[in-house]
Amino acid sequence: MPKPTSWPKVVPPLSDEDQVLHDDFVRYWHEVLPRRYGLIERFNHRYPLRSKPRDAVGSLRTLELGAGLGEHLEYEDLTDQQYTCVEIRANQAATIEARFPGVEVIVADCQQQLPFDEASFDRIIAVHVLEHLPDLPSALDECHRLLRQGGVLGIVIPCDPGLAYGVARRLSAQRIFERRYGRPYGPFIRREHINSPREIVDLVRERFHIVHRRRFPWRVPPLAANLVLGFTATK
Repeated sequence: MPKPTSWPKVVPPLSDEDQVLHDDFVRYWHEVLPRRYGLIERFNHRYPLRSKPRDAVGSLRTLELGAGLGEHLEYEDLTDQQYTCVEIRANQAATIEARFPGVEVIVADCQQQLPFDEASFDRIIAVHVLEHLPDLPSALDECHRLLRQGGVLGIVIPCDPGLAYGVARRLSAQRIFERRYGRPYGPFIRREHINSPREIVDLVRERFHIVHRRRFPWRVPPLAANLVLGFTATK
């Protein structure tokens, strides 16, 4: 029997110097990814569009968790919905505000209670976020609290651990990091994707109804042969 997961997970702390490198790379990676790896980025951001309810146009309320620099907003029609971003890094939140002045931006941790009433949103999006969260159950409980009955949750996560993802990372993020900083990427990798696809899917299934899945680049199992997994769930 596998050992039960203890939540929240304990993530090894970084030194002050490594934290500076980590924060710098996170921002740099958000800038590099759309330019160099457009094919996977299009899947990352187009898949959550299927979570947009067709019957709520004009009154649609959308919440995006871990919005980064606002990359996903480039794919959204912001004229027919009220859009709110949650981002834990203040500098990245400021970038979203500057690029998209009509979007509400909150600097907060999605693993804690957010400043919204119950059932405030029709739709919640999390693109490459849930794999990073030490207290994933709390984040999903908050999603359940904030989503209205019948609301939709759109999620994209990496297929990590997995053979295809491991090879792709060595050729992309790891290579860029080590060239940029002259440091091994291994210690940072172990702190990044701390939640596996199975853990994420199982926890989502405990709280929501999963109604659709799609893998990329292949639409068939196994996950180890794919790079990312998108799935849609309803409350």
